[in-house]
Amino acid sequence: MDIEFLARFQFGMTTVFHFFFVPMSIGMAFAVAVMETMYVVKKDKIYKDMAKFWGNIFLIGFAVGVVTGIIQEFQFGMNWSEYSRFMGDIFGAPLAVEALLAFFMESTFIGLWMFGWDKFNEKLHLLFIWLVSIGTALSALWILAANSFMQNPVAYSINEATNRAELTSFVGLLKNHQLWVEYPHVLFGAIVTGGFVIAGSSAWKMLKNKDMEFFKKSMRIGLIIGLVGSILTIVAGHQQMIAVADDQPMKFAAMEGIYEDTSSPAPWNIIASIDTKDKETKWEISVPYLLTILGGEDKYIGMDQANKELHDEYDTKFGSEMDYYLPVKTLFWGFRFMAGFGSLMALMAIVGLYLLRKNKIQSMKWMLWLFVAGISFPFISNTFGWLVTELGRSPWTVYGLFTIADSVSPSVTATSLLISNIVYFLLFSVLGYVMFIFCKRAVKKGPYYVDPSEARKDGIDPFAKGVL
Repeated sequence: MDIEFLARFQFGMTTVFHFFFVPMSIGMAFAVAVMETMYVVKKDKIYKDMAKFWGNIFLIGFAVGVVTGIIQEFQFGMNWSEYSRFMGDIFGAPLAVEALLAFFMESTFIGLWMFGWDKFNEKLHLLFIWLVSIGTALSALWILAANSFMQNPVAYSINEATNRAELTSFVGLLKNHQLWVEYPHVLFGAIVTGGFVIAGSSAWKMLKNKDMEFFKKSMRIGLIIGLVGSILTIVAGHQQMIAVADDQPMKFAAMEGIYEDTSSPAPWNIIASIDTKDKETKWEISVPYLLTILGGEDKYIGMDQANKELHDEYDTKFGSEMDYYLPVKTLFWGFRFMAGFGSLMALMAIVGLYLLRKNKIQSMKWMLWLFVAGISFPFISNTFGWLVTELGRSPWTVYGLFTIADSVSPSVTATSLLISNIVYFLLFSVLGYVMFIFCKRAVKKGPYYVDPSEARKDGIDPFAKGVL
């Protein structure tokens, strides 16, 4: 089997699985901080109970996210040593700051928050969870600073003797305009994830008619967070779309499924039949003017023109045999799944909040089941968004500087990659199953679970009505 394909598959598998937990951790930490803030402000104990209960779900996701992140880091040394050599000077700086500052901050204050409920005053304890939330957001910032360089290289020079990219300005790395359209998009998508995990899990408990007041209030908070996050994600996504059109016209053209230059004003294709063999769009259903309204430009170049321009620019460096066409069907439909699920979640949040206000949602079982299914929607949207971002950079790992083919470790074999792919897949399956079971058990117990052995010590019948 092809070594490059196996290496790319393994990196994609580990990245996608890790990215299930990154936005969940960021979003859940933010939601828990909001709940505890409401407790400190309103002095209503139910919000303290919410912070404790949903904090347990956050901690499970955070723990699994750390494990999957460590596995992902193995990729750079195992399969991508040439990439690590080329990018080490630049990639190392933000990753070091992430580990020494953001992750250290998260880990320290998570411990203080977990074990400090009865040891610190309310405001100080609240500060701990906000510092955890800020830490998770900062972790994403440093990782995306490195990723943004791969999308749009800035503040570097090439050492001709070693053929390595070297950082010339750390501040310049952080000024990368790609970072400041990519980071808000990811951050707000994470907030949506936290909101819908809470809303969907609350809906599941409401179907069982358990702790209705607690879970109705939890669902309301989750949907408010989800709605605000959805709107902000749409705005941030629009800004990133404009940046992609400027920086990576081939990716933009593939996302829109256009081989030939668009007319003025440009229409937006809702769906299209794309023939990658003949490199043409057979038919499409489009909305006139909409692409111009969304992107801000009257016309956009198609993949054919983008391919010609890329050959003109890079043939002397990479050779005329380089193929700049992208997996257009994956990018076209991936973008629409991402945007479609994002828009659906905003609509669901509006409807759900309306039904909660009218006190009708608990009697609409089909709607509650829809919200249970909606737990998966932000994960689907995040995954497709990440696939569009990364596959759209092909054939480079670092846009215009270093190719995927040149990035693979020279010493790896197809056999070793195949074995490690199988091992990682099994490991991720077990981790995913274990997390699902632990989260399900935590939600099933509910916020007012009493451990039977502890209850008996206090002279309480653990099986009395209202206890267990």
